[in-house]
Amino acid sequence: MSPLPQVIFLDAVGTLFGVRGTVGEVYGEIAQQFGVAVAPEAIDTAFIECFQRSPLAAFPGVSPAELAEYEFNWWRAIATQTFQQVGVFEQFADFSGFFTQLYDYFATADPWFVYPDVVEALAGWQNQGIELGIISNFDSRIYSVLKALNLAEFFTSFTISTEVGVAKPNSQIFAIALTKHHCSVSEAWHIGDSWKEDYQAATEAGLKAIWLNRDSRRQPGSGEVWYSLLG
Repeated sequence: MSPLPQVIFLDAVGTLFGVRGTVGEVYGEIAQQFGVAVAPEAIDTAFIECFQRSPLAAFPGVSPAELAEYEFNWWRAIATQTFQQVGVFEQFADFSGFFTQLYDYFATADPWFVYPDVVEALAGWQNQGIELGIISNFDSRIYSVLKALNLAEFFTSFTISTEVGVAKPNSQIFAIALTKHHCSVSEAWHIGDSWKEDYQAATEAGLKAIWLNRDSRRQPGSGEVWYSLLG
């Protein structure tokens, strides 16, 4: 058996917790409250395309005082492009009000669910004396979400792309996270659901990487065994 790592880093969305239903369903439900009806499937397609076209959520040189505004505007741009692409943007009488409500909603526990294997895994590693950290291309809402989902207590470090000015798959974000645990790269693992941003990126940065394939259509049960990696 390989030696225990000093720290295990984990991705957040898609690894620890996911969206209840789909993004399109959530966006569509709140849009309906503002008098705009659109099919969730159309929103999902447009959102994915707009998200993938967007620059990474990292703002080098931005001061902490400005960060919240940059994060808000980054997501607003994606939402604007999404509803423009599905052809209903002009139907909003108050898109600013709609987006503010949407943005705040994703800072709560309501749109998220914790994968059923997560708490057992985190508690088991914590009981073995392994430090746990988050490395995520999310934004500063991660703190309120993790707290609301009763996950924050497991982690001793949080390395968020919007805060450190660099995003996965850039290896620098892993180097920044490592400095918070004062350990060598050989003593660190990273687990995440993205092949490119988590597995490949962590491997290239020198960490032991584990790809968590949550898509049961491709690999049934993959999310049920990852926490047993340490025996």
